[in-house]
Formats: sequence, structure tokens, C-alpha cells
Amino acid sequence: MKRVLLYLLMSWSVTSYSQSIQPWHGKKCAVVLTYDDAIDQHLDNAIPVLDSLELKATFYVTAFSSSVQKRLHDWKNLTINGHELGNHTLYHPCTGGKGREWVSKEYDLNNYSPKRMVDETRMTNLFLQALDGKTKRTFAFTCGDMKIGDSAFINGMKNDFVAARAVRNEMHKINEIDLYNVDCYMVNNHSFEQMKEWVDKALQTNSLLVILFHGVGGGNSLNVDMQAHRQFLQYLEKNEKDIWIATMLETAEYINSQRQAVK
Repeated sequence: MKRVLLYLLMSWSVTSYSQSIQPWHGKKCAVVLTYDDAIDQHLDNAIPVLDSLELKATFYVTAFSSSVQKRLHDWKNLTINGHELGNHTLYHPCTGGKGREWVSKEYDLNNYSPKRMVDETRMTNLFLQALDGKTKRTFAFTCGDMKIGDSAFINGMKNDFVAARAVRNEMHKINEIDLYNVDCYMVNNHSFEQMKEWVDKALQTNSLLVILFHGVGGGNSLNVDMQAHRQFLQYLEKNEKDIWIATMLETAEYINSQRQAVK
């Protein structure tokens, strides 16, 4: 009897230790690739590389973007290969003011009410559902803005989303993540070597690393060079034995399942 108990205790200890160092589907860290604003360069420059490496990404779609208007069929086709269409609002409103003169008064969050934000965001969910048939969705804050006045508008939308991505250069372990305020590293003309450092840190700390791309070979001043982008994705693919690469929705649902398992 003592031997049986000792064996069970040792087995439990080994399993717990393994899970503690490989908490992400049996891998050391998780990486989520996100692309914001629904621009042509995502379709033309990012998708071909992702699909060639069989990597899945989350595309945060601004429903009224010029690319969506012109290439609706192409955006719909992204889901065929397993990519996620996330909600990045209807018109991409941001808080205007000093340093943000490019924000028009029509889409300045200073001129929004929380209800308008919720209504427009739910309309975008309906639009995306018409494209991919899905009802589960994740959200990305535009410009990282999370409040209208003193109101955190995500509070009125938590039942509409599984998770929401913010904009802060941080990464966290699985038990530290706020799913309605998920941090990310924003790419702003970073080199492959700089982005690789983020991945290496995630591997060392068993963390979730969310990457935010805007322009890929152009299309936005927050850009990544096409060669650096390709090298980065190739590095991820090469190290998939240690890195779980998934969409934001898959990752959020996994985090929720792990939390339910320990209750």
C-alpha cells in the first residue's frame, strides 16, 4: 500500500512539475499573432507567408476599412485556413486631442457615449458573423483607448467577447492574465532580432506573448519590413515544439479551461 501511495505521489509530482514548466498545451510558451485595421498588406503580404508556414493568426477587422469595402470576399476567405476575424470596431474611433490631430471629430471617443460604442461594436460582431458564421469573438481596443470619459466601456461588452487585447509591451504567465486587458508587444519597425528577443523571453518565463502588427511591407507607419516579418514567422515555425502558436480566441478559451480545471 505504501508503495502504491508513493508511486501515485511521485507521478503527481512529475505531472505537476511538467505542467508548471510547459503550461501551454504542453509547450513552454504561447504566441498569438495579431494584425490590426484590415489593410490590403495583410492580405497581400502577411497571409501568403502565414499560410505557407501553416501558422494561424488573428486579424482585428475594422469593418468599414477601405480594404474590407473593396475586398470583402478575400477577408471572408481568411477563415477557410483557420485564421480568426476579431472585432476592431466599426469605424476605428480613438480619443482625439494633443498629438492625435489625425482623429476626426466624427470618430473621436470624446464625442462618443458608451452606448454608441457598444452599439457600433455589436454591429461589427454581426457583420463578422455574416462572414465566418461564428458567434464567439475577441476584441482589440482601438489606439489602446479603453475609456469614454470615466467609463471603461468593455464592462458593457464582456458578454459579447471571450477576451479583449490592449496595447502595452508586457507578457504574463497563464495565471496572471486579465482576459479583458490582454497585453501585447506592438511592432514599430522592429528588426527580426528585436522580435526574436521577445519570443526568447516568453520561452524563458513560460509566458503568453501577443504580437501586434499593423503595416506589413507598407500600409501603415507602424510597419514591419517584409523580410523581418518572414524571418520572425519562420523562427516561430522552427520552434513549434516549444511554442504554442494559436489565435487569440483559441488561447483565451484554453486559459478559461485551465482556470475551470483548478476550481
